[in-house]
Amino acid sequence: MIHLITGAGSGIGAAVARALHERGDEVWLLARTAERAADLERALPGARTVVGDLADPASLEAITGLPERLDTLLHIAGVVDLAPVAEVDADQLRAQVDVNLVAPMLLTKVCLPALRAAQGLVLVANSSAGLTASPTWSAYAASKFGVRAFADALRGEEQDHGVRVTTVYPSRTATPMQEKVHEQEGRTYDRRRWIQPETVAATILHVIDLPPDATIPEVTIRPLVPRPT
Repeated sequence: MIHLITGAGSGIGAAVARALHERGDEVWLLARTAERAADLERALPGARTVVGDLADPASLEAITGLPERLDTLLHIAGVVDLAPVAEVDADQLRAQVDVNLVAPMLLTKVCLPALRAAQGLVLVANSSAGLTASPTWSAYAASKFGVRAFADALRGEEQDHGVRVTTVYPSRTATPMQEKVHEQEGRTYDRRRWIQPETVAATILHVIDLPPDATIPEVTIRPLVPRPT
């Protein structure tokens, strides 16, 4: 199988890339810069890289050299900055919408011919914030509600082409992003309390490996240990 993955540098994306690489699949990784691409190639020998900046979504439409067939396009990259609406920063708001919503839409557009050729899968790693918005999460949640709508629309548009679309909603996961969120919330970070990236990766691989007679439109993952109050 051939996969294109965003966000493979850390967290859930890195866990998915490792798992697919270890089982011998052909892995393509989107990197922000040539230097970052070299880092990813060293981490996963044999992986292919393509340079594209999710923070500059319009540049993604100029990407060339992608494979002619793609079994999966895995949108796992994301950014978050918490702030109440009264204090929201315009640049941080724009960055979250660009990376979390606009970039997946435009990258999917570029990859659709290859996905149709393989009757492949588009998977969006969303968030529980794409289902419920909490105070200080307005910008991030808005971007995630938006990418949820994108996936729902795409699912209907592409079913006649044999392309499946799945949204995965992980709750808090032990990633560098979650550590940043805890810092912004003023909370002590204990990665043992949260879902491990490998657990989310295992769920994503289950979706990838689903036989062609069925689809999983959505799947939600919650931590077993209740959130501390």
